[in-house]
Amino acid sequence: MEGAAGGQRALLRQVLGWRVAAAVTWSVLLLPLCTAAFIVLSGLDPFHPVRWISKSFSDLYTSYVIFCIFLMSVVIIVISIFNVEFYAVVPSIPCSRLALIGKIIHPQQVIHSFVHAIMGMLVAWCATVMTKGRFQFLAVSCTPSESLEDAVPQMCLNEYHLFFLLSGAFLGYSYSLFFLINNMNYLPFPIIQQYKYLRFRRSLPLLIKHSCVESLYFVRNFCVTYYFFGYIPKVWICTTMGLHTDSKLHPLDTLSGLLDLSLFYHTWLSGVFLLMTWYIAWLLFKIYATESHHFPIQPTFAQETDQCLPKILNSNPPLLIKFLALQDLMLLSQYSPVRRQEVFSLSQPGGHPHNWTAISRECLSLLSDLTQRLIAQQEAAAANGRAKPPVGELKVPPQTPGAAGIEDTSFQSQRSNIVLRASMSPLVKPSLMPVKTSPGSDVGSPFSSPALSYKMGAVDVKSPWHGTVPSPHVTRRGPKLWTSVSDQQMNGSHHEPSPVLSAARTGSEAVQPKFIYTWLQNKQEQIKNFLSKRALIMYFFSKHPEASIQAVFCDAQMHIWALEGLSHLVAASFTEDQFGVVQTTLPAILNTLLTLQEVVDRHFKLPHVSSKPPRISGSLVDTSYKTLRFALRASLKTALYRITTVFGEHLNAVQVSTEHKKRLQQFLDYKE
Repeated sequence: MEGAAGGQRALLRQVLGWRVAAAVTWSVLLLPLCTAAFIVLSGLDPFHPVRWISKSFSDLYTSYVIFCIFLMSVVIIVISIFNVEFYAVVPSIPCSRLALIGKIIHPQQVIHSFVHAIMGMLVAWCATVMTKGRFQFLAVSCTPSESLEDAVPQMCLNEYHLFFLLSGAFLGYSYSLFFLINNMNYLPFPIIQQYKYLRFRRSLPLLIKHSCVESLYFVRNFCVTYYFFGYIPKVWICTTMGLHTDSKLHPLDTLSGLLDLSLFYHTWLSGVFLLMTWYIAWLLFKIYATESHHFPIQPTFAQETDQCLPKILNSNPPLLIKFLALQDLMLLSQYSPVRRQEVFSLSQPGGHPHNWTAISRECLSLLSDLTQRLIAQQEAAAANGRAKPPVGELKVPPQTPGAAGIEDTSFQSQRSNIVLRASMSPLVKPSLMPVKTSPGSDVGSPFSSPALSYKMGAVDVKSPWHGTVPSPHVTRRGPKLWTSVSDQQMNGSHHEPSPVLSAARTGSEAVQPKFIYTWLQNKQEQIKNFLSKRALIMYFFSKHPEASIQAVFCDAQMHIWALEGLSHLVAASFTEDQFGVVQTTLPAILNTLLTLQEVVDRHFKLPHVSSKPPRISGSLVDTSYKTLRFALRASLKTALYRITTVFGEHLNAVQVSTEHKKRLQQFLDYKE
């Protein structure tokens, strides 16, 4: 186990190491250009252009500017290290305000904000040194107004320099905070593969615009903050360093002091300089990290087995490697006939389609997991109006999703059973399919949905309603959206009790008395009802419907690539599969895709679910994860049409359920 984890870390370093090094190198090389632009704009003098330009270029070769470039290179390296440590290919979407506050005060985020505030102060200090003039030094000589003419000058605090340093710290912290809130650590993979230079050139105007506008807002917020609390650091610095205050100058924590246009311009310009250098480092890392990587299908040497595409897909690598592998699968399925032949090839000796089996099994497992997650979310939404049953500690062990793809017969029969039960229930039965929680779901929370808790495997075997029909006078019944266990017993359909449940029931009754368990559950319900009537509590605990939906589909990019790769391989197998390895799993593939489409269509019919994607404005902040569910729906329908268009009437010979045959016929007739 440790050897496999070490191999995965080595693969991550091999794939990501040179990308990080290249991104940091280019960020440092572009730093002198940004510094030159800052020096030119900081000495702006449009009435004397010749002197302005000549003075600006002469300052570029001074020793203090070279030292500042070296210091800011160290800052860029530190910022890049945090970019590498905090990146994510699956965005973290807080579903409530309390979850967002929890992210902000998380220890890792606190360290991230503190380090960025320190780095921002260093950049602001470099800006004051390169700007020169009244901003350059913290302590300046001054003569008190009440002293005599022959009095010795004293050292006074230069509040302009302090204002610059504090603004740098404030901008650094604000950058870290907005970096978290806007999910800017999210790595969106490009839909269309382009050269890195073209991607950088296309994003550069957005980067400059975003830096200018964001710096304007940050400086405005800092001026308001300094107006109310600026005297605290000023008094502390004067007391600590033994400095005086120059009474001849207006204090900057007053309206007259903050209305200095020169101060506001230079502070805004230093903020633009800080944000541009940091955003360039992040943009270059994002471009390099999401560049496609070529994984071999078959190893050339025995040592390269762990680096092959089928092996990576069926292991548990870091998410970035998983995404790159699925992206490579999507690309090879469309544009590489030679690599497709390697996927369809048989092993020697033995003649087994190991490559196709491993790839198709992982793709079907991913799609099955998404189906189960959507079913859990739909049953949670359909539980509106139902009384929450007591939830015990007993949990049913889920079925391994990958095991369904090992044997095609068992996988196909499992899918057929799911579809045959559709007449009994509009939702697939929870006992047939394991459920995985979405990254944004809060299972076990006192404010979570009862149906979601039930879907996660928490079954109360000691409930008074277990195995019986609850009375309508006791439990308020909601709309009957699916068939319950009690309804099946009334209709005569009886299932064998699971031996795991029977054993757990016996052990649980021996350990925990029934009345204590019931009393604890009643107290939990009373506390929940009490808190739900408090507006302030519900303001923080209430979940935003749109955020909850986005959290369900936050990793849908993997499933989109699995859909596209699997459907392209199936379509190409009609003419390229010489041994017919794809035909053995075609029924399972069609059952999985049609079941997923049925669940996705049902999802868009739920309340609070928009049927149209939101309009995404061109900005540096990527919000493409908000439209992943619409991309998934389109990719799913395109994948089914791709298969039905190639195979045509041959699909009538595939063994699928009657319901799926009707749906396939609609695709064949182009009526879906």
